[in-house]
Amino acid sequence: MADFYDILGVSRTADEKEIRQAYRRLARQHHPDVNPGDGESAERFKSINAAYEVLSDADKRAKYDRYGDQWHHAEHFEQQGGGDFSQFFRGRDGGGRDFGGRDFGGGRGGFSFSTGGATLSDILGGLGGFGDLGGVGERMRPRPADIPVDITLEEADAGTTRRVNLPNGRRLEVRIPPGIADGGRVHIAAGGDSSGEFNLVVTVLPHRRFERKGSDLHTSVDVPLLDAVLGGTTQVRTLRGQIELTLPPETQNGRRFRLAGQGMARLNDPERRGDLYATVNVKLPTDLTDQERDLFEQMRVAGMDHEAAGEE
Repeated sequence: MADFYDILGVSRTADEKEIRQAYRRLARQHHPDVNPGDGESAERFKSINAAYEVLSDADKRAKYDRYGDQWHHAEHFEQQGGGDFSQFFRGRDGGGRDFGGRDFGGGRGGFSFSTGGATLSDILGGLGGFGDLGGVGERMRPRPADIPVDITLEEADAGTTRRVNLPNGRRLEVRIPPGIADGGRVHIAAGGDSSGEFNLVVTVLPHRRFERKGSDLHTSVDVPLLDAVLGGTTQVRTLRGQIELTLPPETQNGRRFRLAGQGMARLNDPERRGDLYATVNVKLPTDLTDQERDLFEQMRVAGMDHEAAGEE
């Protein structure tokens, strides 16, 4: 079995960010949408998802580093209160021994002991702390494969659809709900067993105007100097058009206004929206005429006189 680190092309000391970046790069490169009809890429895509499933989970990764491709069996034993059984697990070279010193094989699906008729429960029963192994199969059921997809912030707000090629060869149109977050998952059940289950993993692309924080949005709005000083109105762009914002006199640069209900739709409750926060960016005039410069000079003198009177 190929090493998960080799599959993703990362070192064994790679951090979470490096693993995630490698996964996204490889998943897009080998995605069935990019390589229609390419069986080799489809298999590679499955391997990439399997590797990421383990290495992106700190607990699973620790067990994989310790037990190799039998990490999922080790997880069961540890949950049942057992000690260190690493010596009994197959290493990455495929070799191993059973509790009686006999070779055991077994493919990716699990153990294949040569026990003379004894069951795995019989072998472990006398060791204490293992109990009934009847639920092993369910706990070892593989996690659905991940299918990455990119959407815009506007699509995340309104909800959208994507037509995707599944690793099992089917092509489906999947509905992405309003309010989904970056990294959100949409479960796809495309069959009657685990081989027909997938997760659409959503990446919400950065927006040039808005920054998203939960269901709230943040933006900046340019305001002319005179409107900031004397008061006025300005237009603020939202995801669904423009609204008018009233500026009180002497609005300071950097002041933030809350526009209730103008943020993102909330997942599972799209009618209850977040808020939009607009930060004022006062724009100073340029290319002044002589008359305009004189007016600013008069304002400066008046300001100095005002300060002097205040000190007296």
